[in-house]
Amino acid sequence: MNVLKYIPFFSYLLIAYNILAYAGNEQSALNLVIFTSTLISGAVISLSVENILIMIGIFCLYFDILKSTRNSSASIIGHVLSMLVFVIFLIEYITVKPLGTASFLILTIMSMTDVIAGFTVSISAARRDITVER
Repeated sequence: MNVLKYIPFFSYLLIAYNILAYAGNEQSALNLVIFTSTLISGAVISLSVENILIMIGIFCLYFDILKSTRNSSASIIGHVLSMLVFVIFLIEYITVKPLGTASFLILTIMSMTDVIAGFTVSISAARRDITVER
């Protein structure tokens, strides 16, 4: 169970997106409308599975960045795994036809932001820990 805390949340999202992209025969399960509501203005909002995965991605980004604030040598493992997840996102976006969508691109960019933010937070925290004596 201790290993699970190092696995980036985006890896779960990547797995879910892959499963849903290949689920269904002719039409992707990602296009399935889950929620429809009429706003006070009269506008109708419909949320598909794809839209909900993007919203979940925002929370994944927050929690992965929060995990990167830990100051330990084990957080390096988390950064390496986040980088690996981003590379998988990127390769799949470029090479796998069902994943070549705008939504998957947004999740790929969010994964890249997680990697950059994680390294930035770690470097900033390491600078504060270094003391210089004169």
